[in-house]
Amino acid sequence: MIKKTSYLFLMLLLVSCGGEGKKRIKKPDNLISKDKMVDVIYDMSLISAAKGVNRKLMEQKGVHPVKYIYEKFAIDSTQFAQSNEYYAFDLDAYEEIYKKVKGKLEKDKKHYSEVVQVEDKERDSINKERRKTRDSLKEQRDLNGVILGDKKLIDVNKTRQKPARPLKNVDSLKRLRNQQK
Repeated sequence: MIKKTSYLFLMLLLVSCGGEGKKRIKKPDNLISKDKMVDVIYDMSLISAAKGVNRKLMEQKGVHPVKYIYEKFAIDSTQFAQSNEYYAFDLDAYEEIYKKVKGKLEKDKKHYSEVVQVEDKERDSINKERRKTRDSLKEQRDLNGVILGDKKLIDVNKTRQKPARPLKNVDSLKRLRNQQK
């Protein structure tokens, strides 16, 4: 009798647990398409990264990232949650969605890395030209005793005028004036 009861209990347990995995989630009426779901999750990833970098700025500007995403794609939180749950149950579909999101993120990363490299090269070449100009001007000044004014080189030796008489102090100026009278 105990054998039959334990066997019956074991069968009941297996049937109740085994049937759970085969249960299919009902497709929501307002299911978000896979392509739109890729775009939504992609934008949420970008917003999440931005929030991590500049949370205070977003709060100061009154930006609500999740609300922005829902408005952009004309969906609501319930629709997103139901669609996400539906696709999560179908692992192949969910994996396909996330592979597409990852592909878009990697494509963006590659693009922006190239942009940063180009900007770095431009900045380096500008700095190199500035150094050349600065060094050549310094060399000119050192060689010719030249000063820079309005971007024209002026020879200091030619522009200096020697005073007629050396002046010593204010008293000597007064005596000089008195002598001339």
